[in-house]
Amino acid sequence: MSNKLELMLILIIFCTITGCAALVGAGAAGGAYEYQNKRQLDELEREFSDGIISREEYLKRKKQINEGSVIY
Repeated sequence: MSNKLELMLILIIFCTITGCAALVGAGAAGGAYEYQNKRQLDELEREFSDGIISREEYLKRKKQINEGSVIY
């Protein structure tokens, strides 16, 4: 009986650790994606303020970035 209990305990710990690792990995990937969106928005703002792109182009590209983002 003791061996079964130990095996179940090890299995529960293993599942908990791997589940947490998967969540951390997903969070890191999501964070990197949002960071990239922020960089794109910053670059877009710079191009617009420098007169490189028109207001129409700015609004179109900003909308595309916002549609792909959870935060922005």
